[in-house]
Amino acid sequence: MMPADIVQQLDPIFKAKSVAFIGASKTPGKWGYRAIERAINSGYRGRMYPVNPGGGEILGLKAYPDVLDIPRDVDLAVFTLPAEHMPAVMRSCVQKGIKGGVVITADFAETGDHGRQIQDEIVRIARKGGMRFIGPNGMGIWTSAVWLNFALEPAPKPGPLAFVSQSGTFGGSLAHIANIKGYGLSKFVSIGNQADLKIPDLLEYLAEDPDTKVIVLYVEGVMEGRRFLEVARRVVQRKPILVYKGGASPEGARATLSHTASIAGSNAVFDAMCRQAGILKAREVEHLFVMAEALISQPLPRSNRIAVIGSGGQGVVTVDALSNLGMRVPALDDDARRRIKEVLPPHAPVPGNPVDFAGGARTALQEARVAEQLAQLDYIDGIITNVPTTFSLARTVGAAARVGIEGAELLASIPEKYGKPILTQRFRAHGEDLIINILQGAGIPYYTTPEESALAMFALVRYGQIRSALEDTVGVLDD
Repeated sequence: MMPADIVQQLDPIFKAKSVAFIGASKTPGKWGYRAIERAINSGYRGRMYPVNPGGGEILGLKAYPDVLDIPRDVDLAVFTLPAEHMPAVMRSCVQKGIKGGVVITADFAETGDHGRQIQDEIVRIARKGGMRFIGPNGMGIWTSAVWLNFALEPAPKPGPLAFVSQSGTFGGSLAHIANIKGYGLSKFVSIGNQADLKIPDLLEYLAEDPDTKVIVLYVEGVMEGRRFLEVARRVVQRKPILVYKGGASPEGARATLSHTASIAGSNAVFDAMCRQAGILKAREVEHLFVMAEALISQPLPRSNRIAVIGSGGQGVVTVDALSNLGMRVPALDDDARRRIKEVLPPHAPVPGNPVDFAGGARTALQEARVAEQLAQLDYIDGIITNVPTTFSLARTVGAAARVGIEGAELLASIPEKYGKPILTQRFRAHGEDLIINILQGAGIPYYTTPEESALAMFALVRYGQIRSALEDTVGVLDD
């Protein structure tokens, strides 16, 4: 019997205590070898069973001629064998009692009618046997719950971001970029053709996943559109969903059919679906992670009134970027100007919005005190501040370092104390920096351009608006 609860259905995949690698190979470079190698390198400590007709040993693990020869229970089967062998092997897995699968093998529905027939057959066998699987024509998964990776090289860092991609190679490239930039992943799922498990199933599971705070999607086409809309709308009440859609152009839409057997559909219809569901849609793929980083840890603003701290052109460009996204940058009242002026260096002009330090020397503590003054204003909902390179503690010692640490700790305390988000930006990094470490440790991200910081603030504002609208529609949210 198939459990009704999606968590029970998918835990054998994402919390697998044992994995059978069916189609395991002794040849380096082949998928049947790389999948096992990556699982070992990721630190997975569950039981691993290579399955190869020749038996023997693969990467130091005993190999079994058939999955039915494995002497213990198996939670998850990873398939890397030719498509024509899949129906028979799937029957053996069902007989073995395996409840989860990941089909990396290609040559299914994306290749035409014959491949679709095989794909339909393995779905029928799996469903009848109470087994759920990801794929086929995917690249695998990473799950931080059990430190299991057989998709990416190197394995991602654990973190609160789940990334579901309809493209294996492209999704893997984006995951690698996220890894380089320090974004940790709770899950990476290359979903391929979505023969069995589809995006709505994964959304339902990730909504319940304690390791996931933000969900990012790369999609080319949406199956079960009505269900996708209904599930996404429920999930967004609890966790933000960000999406980038491929196949927006007629040429791109045609390419998706041969890539993952998807029909891209109307981009206008997809946009409308995202608006109805409350999904944040990215215009560029790198924007997914820019927005996600802020949504992971920052409080949601009450409205779109933003204050900016920045010297000269930096402040001007940040204000322009905010305005282009529909954010407001309110002028400061006389009392706020007076109080902030007392904190600024003597040469700085009377503060407006942005607050301008006029390029002169200042300390992290001065910057943080200005931010706190702004956070106390009831007409300011969020703050973007720069983190100047002069704050770098890699080049300061003694009293200057202590002031820097004090300022960083004050700045880091503002979101929780006042319930307002703080985003920072720095154009250049200078190696190890204790200021950045303190801020990131408190969940305050930093960005390298004004446009990035403005986009991140927009994501916070927009998701806050979405949550408020959904709360008015469906009642008290289940947090």
